[in-house]
Amino acid sequence: MPRALLASFADNLSFRDPDAPLTPGQLRIEILSGLTVALALVPEAVAFAFVAGVEPLVGLYAAFIVGLITAVFGGRPGMISGATGALAVVMVSLVAVHGVEYLFATVVLMGLIQIFVGIMRWGKFIRLVPHPVMLGFVNGLAIVIFLAQLGQFQVPGSAESAGHGMANGQWLQGAPLYLMLALVVLTMAIIWVMPKITNAIPAPLAGIGIVAAIVIGFGLDVPLVGDLASIEGGLPPFHIPMVPLNWETLEIILPYALILAAIGLIESLLTLNLVGEMTGKRGGASQECLAQGAANTVTGFFGGMGGCAMIGQSMINVKSGGRTRIAGIAAALFLLAFILFASGLIEQIPLAALVGVMFMVVIGTFAWNSLRILRKVPRTDAFVTILVTIVTVATDLATAVVVGVIVSALAYAWSNATRIHAIKRESKTEAGAQVYEIQGPLFFGSADGFLEIFDIEHDPEVVIVDFANSRVADQSALQAIEALAQKYIDAGKVIHLRHLSRDCHKLLSKAGHLMVDSDDDPDYAIAVDYSVKTGIIGGH
Repeated sequence: MPRALLASFADNLSFRDPDAPLTPGQLRIEILSGLTVALALVPEAVAFAFVAGVEPLVGLYAAFIVGLITAVFGGRPGMISGATGALAVVMVSLVAVHGVEYLFATVVLMGLIQIFVGIMRWGKFIRLVPHPVMLGFVNGLAIVIFLAQLGQFQVPGSAESAGHGMANGQWLQGAPLYLMLALVVLTMAIIWVMPKITNAIPAPLAGIGIVAAIVIGFGLDVPLVGDLASIEGGLPPFHIPMVPLNWETLEIILPYALILAAIGLIESLLTLNLVGEMTGKRGGASQECLAQGAANTVTGFFGGMGGCAMIGQSMINVKSGGRTRIAGIAAALFLLAFILFASGLIEQIPLAALVGVMFMVVIGTFAWNSLRILRKVPRTDAFVTILVTIVTVATDLATAVVVGVIVSALAYAWSNATRIHAIKRESKTEAGAQVYEIQGPLFFGSADGFLEIFDIEHDPEVVIVDFANSRVADQSALQAIEALAQKYIDAGKVIHLRHLSRDCHKLLSKAGHLMVDSDDDPDYAIAVDYSVKTGIIGGH
């Protein structure tokens, strides 16, 4: 592991925020915030386990192990990780065809891939995700969280219907539906009002506690956490995945591991950026990759389904006041305590209270200002935001982000490709010479437009091409310059190339002797492979 990464890892591994000293009051808030998150994790982990086609404890163990390790070693204090739906929908086909043991082996390999990404410090490339993609990511996940809660408005008892939300099961009707809705609204009202009264207790925890007390006190017949599945169990046992150690196994699990690693890291790093914006912190991308990888590797050996950062639970934690690693650690330990000692109590919590909490998370997560600015921003940005939102809901986060980045990159390339033009002037130093002052970047997208600027047939005998207001970006640009020079030479005319960088001087072969060397030449690098210069440019 690089020394700089180790130093960053050590600096960030702290249980207290220097900007917010850990007072007894803050410690209480951290622990209560962790309790709130743990309560919200239970139905999510159970439901995602059903989606993946595994036992509920497989999801709960993953939420505990991934949550604990990333809370201790992750790149951003305040983030919450656990079993997620984005990963579960990929796992379901693997489990259905090959069984749960292959899932555990895949999770181990997924973690090793993520550790490799962290060591290589590739997490920094999350900076390439444009802001419209971030908006689409936030809005898409908010909609996904909302849709996931609708499954709780179905008659409990079917594991399949509980896992797939709206896909199966019978919807509540009549009085049960109205009672469920009333409790959801009551929970949301408590969460909204509580901060105006006191901050001693996190508002989501107060909402869950009050509504649970009402349901238990009045004996109301409403769906409970225990109706999803029993969460009682023991400590997660060490378990080596029972799969053949051969090439055939690797061929089965590697494609799934790569997809899961990509989805997990993309969701984690985007959540890291989002939490960073809310808490005013930056950095930690490579450390988060390492933490996610270590967490998933360990989880695979302890019968867990793997996981990544959870935007919903992270929002609950941050808005409940969680700012240090203590909240995440407390959430994981509370979850383990629920499994070992308090399953009967937790199973009495009404699902309506947890749905109300998640609905408030949806309201707080969705970027409502994006609806207002869609008409003000460039059409391309608005299109990318809407596209990423739709693709996130329809497929998965990794696909949505990749699509968004590609569309944004193509739109940027097209925009720059149309900017290139030239200002034609008479030369002040050489009588009768024509000067083309190139304006705009010259790269693969604008190379054809660059060649169309020149009127070789009607130009005078001497032509000067000035690149002072341009920038030669890549190999396609160099080839365009070579082609232009050759055309003027074939026409029996003289061409001079001015204000090209030292890189151009080195890389241009045929047109190299046509360049005018001066003291005010710009100095910048060109994105080109020097090893192919002779074969491609020199052989042009």
